[in-house]
Amino acid sequence: MGIAVRLVASHGDYQAWRRVRLAVVPDERVDSAADLRAQAGPRQQFLLAEVDGVLAGSGVVSKSDLAGAGGVSARVLPQWRRRGVGTAILHELAERAAGMGFDVVGSNVVDPGSVCFAGRYGFREVDRQVEQVRVIGDEPAPRVPAGVVMVPVSQQPELWRAAYQAVGVQAFQDMATISPLDISLEQWERDWITDPEAVFVALADGEVIGCAGLLPDTDDPGRAEHALTAVRRDWRRRGVASALKRRCLAWAADRGLREVYTWTQRGNEDMRALNTHLGFTTRTESLSMRASLPLTGLS
Repeated sequence: MGIAVRLVASHGDYQAWRRVRLAVVPDERVDSAADLRAQAGPRQQFLLAEVDGVLAGSGVVSKSDLAGAGGVSARVLPQWRRRGVGTAILHELAERAAGMGFDVVGSNVVDPGSVCFAGRYGFREVDRQVEQVRVIGDEPAPRVPAGVVMVPVSQQPELWRAAYQAVGVQAFQDMATISPLDISLEQWERDWITDPEAVFVALADGEVIGCAGLLPDTDDPGRAEHALTAVRRDWRRRGVASALKRRCLAWAADRGLREVYTWTQRGNEDMRALNTHLGFTTRTESLSMRASLPLTGLS
C-alpha cells in the first residue's frame, strides 16, 4: 500500500480537501475552495493524502492564532483509518511546521480515538473549548442600550477595519487563552468575516464599541457559526454584547436558519454564561493539545 502526502495544487485538490473536512467534521462549516486558495501560502499549507492514488485524508499546517506556535491538523477518512495514513500526514505536517520555524505545535481534537492518536506522538492537553448551539425560532429584535446603534458591515464596510483597532485587539488581549492571540489586520479582514450582511458593529457617538456576526455555512444554508463577539472595555457589562448577539439571532431567523453554533474557551465563563442565558446549549467539548517538535514516535 503506497501512501503519498502532497501539497494541494489545483482547484480540484482544494475541493478534495474540503470533502475530507466535511466528512470528518460534519457539524462545522468549512471555507470555500476559493477562500482556501486565498489563505494558502508559506505560512499556511494544505495537504492531501492518497493511497495508491485514492483520496484518503488531508492535513493543514499554519501559524497558530496563539502567539509563538504552529497549528497542525491531520484528518483521515473513516475507511482509511488505522492503516498508517494519519501518521504519514502528521509526519509531513511536523516537518513543515519545523521548516516554518516553530518549536511547538497545537491541535484541537474531539473524539477519544484522536486524543489517543495525538498522545502517542507527544501531544498533551493544555486547554478545552466548548461548542454551544442555539436552535433558531422566532427571534425578537434586540433591546439596544441607550446611545448605541447597530449597523451591518455591508452598509459601512470601513467599520470592520475600525472594529479591529477599537475592539478586536482588546478582545484578543483579554481572551482566556494559554498564550496571547496573534491576529493580524490582514487575517481579520480575510478570515473573520465572510458575509458583511451577517456582521454587525455597535456604535456610540460615532465610535465603534462592539462587534458580532455570523459565518454562514455555504454547504448547509440552515446553519451558521457565531463569530467573535467583542465589546470595548469601557462598554462591557452594559448590555452591548447581549444586544449584538440577539441581533445576530434575529438575522438568522429572518434568513430561515435552523441553528447557530459557537466555540468558547474553558476560562471564558462570562461568554458561556451569556450564551446559556440566550438559550445556547452545550453540544461538544474539544481538547486543545500541544507538543514540542520534533514529535516523539516519528522517525
